[in-house]
Amino acid sequence: MYEQVSHSLLNEIMTRLNPEIKQQELRHFYTRLGANFYSIYSLFHLLYGERRDFDEQAQCLVEIMARQYINRSEKLKRKDIEREKDHNWFLSQKWVGMALYADGFAGDLKGLTDKVHYFQELGINMIHVLPILQCPVGKSDGGYAVSDYRTVDKKFGSNEDLCALSDALKQQDILLTLDVVVNHTSDEHEWAKRARNGEKKYQDYYYVFDNRKVPDMFEKTLPEIFPENSPGNFTYDEEMKKWVMTVFNNYQWDLNYSNPAVFIEMLDIILFWANQGADIIRLDAVAFLWKKIGSASQNEREAHLILQLMKDCCQVTAPGVLFIAEAIVAPVEIIKYFGEDAINAKECEIAYNATFMALMWDAVATKNASLLYQGLRSLPDKLARATWLNYVRCHDDIGLGFDDADIRAVDYDPVNHRKFLIDYYTGRFSDSDARGFPFGQNHATGDVRISGSLASLVGLEVALASEDPARIENATRHILLLHSLILSFGGIPLLYYGDEIGTLNDIDFLNDANKAHDTRWTHRPNFNWKKAELRHQSGTIEQQLFNTIKKMICVRKETHAFADFNNRELIHVENPHLFVFSRFDHSRILGSIVVVVNFDAHPQHLDLNHSQIRSALGHGDIKDLISGTTPAMFNGELVIPAYHYYWLSV
Repeated sequence: MYEQVSHSLLNEIMTRLNPEIKQQELRHFYTRLGANFYSIYSLFHLLYGERRDFDEQAQCLVEIMARQYINRSEKLKRKDIEREKDHNWFLSQKWVGMALYADGFAGDLKGLTDKVHYFQELGINMIHVLPILQCPVGKSDGGYAVSDYRTVDKKFGSNEDLCALSDALKQQDILLTLDVVVNHTSDEHEWAKRARNGEKKYQDYYYVFDNRKVPDMFEKTLPEIFPENSPGNFTYDEEMKKWVMTVFNNYQWDLNYSNPAVFIEMLDIILFWANQGADIIRLDAVAFLWKKIGSASQNEREAHLILQLMKDCCQVTAPGVLFIAEAIVAPVEIIKYFGEDAINAKECEIAYNATFMALMWDAVATKNASLLYQGLRSLPDKLARATWLNYVRCHDDIGLGFDDADIRAVDYDPVNHRKFLIDYYTGRFSDSDARGFPFGQNHATGDVRISGSLASLVGLEVALASEDPARIENATRHILLLHSLILSFGGIPLLYYGDEIGTLNDIDFLNDANKAHDTRWTHRPNFNWKKAELRHQSGTIEQQLFNTIKKMICVRKETHAFADFNNRELIHVENPHLFVFSRFDHSRILGSIVVVVNFDAHPQHLDLNHSQIRSALGHGDIKDLISGTTPAMFNGELVIPAYHYYWLSV
């Protein structure tokens, strides 16, 4: 029945399309729309079918898709067709990303364009430019409180500067990733201003209530995201004399996706930035898209339907564009953002592997890989045409969202273990050189997250201050060890700007009243280009880090086994200090790689006759792909130095 109705509605929509649109060359658009319309109609009907204006909204949806297709450049349309023919293109091992703030890294977008050579030198070919859209000064949440979705904030430059950056990156085959904040707007956005002025249409874009009756019902089950700085989930607006849902900060109004006009507006914005040259759109806070009384209003089924609908619509207009799901949720939930009951991703092709990130930090603190192994074993396999972003650090905090069952499985107490990790990384543990800061402390639940740069969290800040060569060596080994993991584990590795040269905590944010309350700014520094120049000076920490990571990236790109086709196998070994896994070429033509990492402060040994290792490597002379040499052996066993790693091959 759905199919008949959808075809009938499609024919009606095509008949009623604006003559201006119908006169355009829409051959590929019509083909893709026909192939996807049943799915689009079904999802749109599931979400909004009970509304009296359903047909009108469906017409508007298709017109938006058609208009943005018309606006798409011929160059981008050709890239769409190329990627449709090679639909697994992003699973290749050749992609290596870096996340950065344009102003922090290079001053502005023009400066960033001038620094493209730096990415080429390191081997980076995917750039995630963190939020650059217009935000109110002092109420920006680091760029995630958008007041104008179609305008680059003047502190970064202009829309024209962004297009120039996109062109420069494409000339070097570097992908551009941009953010679209889909869950909320700034309270200074035009929609919010018009809602304040009493326009019912725009009040319906948000969750607006006359009194506390409904908000109080929500509050019974809603968690607090920023309990220290923005407690509660609703804010009273004095001008409007109404309560507004503000799950994040009190100046960020949550969008109401039960209104189809909101969905259509946001789709239009996503396609707008796709047409400005974004290869990948990072969808911020997708877990929060649907609100439901009596629940945590996270990971709701309707949120997944919204993402599926966004993806299907994008497949019609800009099929070469990928989505990243920014959903920092439990492992059992994050896997759903690829799409449930599917082989290929039908929501987002890419998701942050926050579980892997947090588990690596656990292994560094404990010098033990048991929880890392246990937690990854519990992580479900991703879909075939989907991949992870694997990262050590990012612009956000480190949450300790391990599953309690996994923590107990390795004989830790969940509460005590998390407390140990917080104490360790904030330098309160006696045997710790880490210098992080607590973030988002919730006194009611005891939940705390961690801020800090990679280098300071692994002890480089303390080591340099003490001028202790052994400490400095241990810290730099940790930086390289962690990068060896994200570059070999599978998915797209995402470096964070400054980590490749050992950037320390930046506490200048404490002098800015707009930032001093948010410790995450300690790892959002202005890039030190004088320090970066030391990468060319022999014997410096910067040279050691930069050149070794550069070598890892080069080896990764040349090794087919590092492509991401669910071609990884965890290898359980008796030694808890070691983390071991194999990567095999998905075509089974080329050889396998065995990655071995030692998290301990002392050398460890590994029996290479372990059945899984021998099966992966076969027989022959073993070499380490990074150094190009045969690693140390003793009585047939591999010797792994302290805080070291090997990528082994025959």
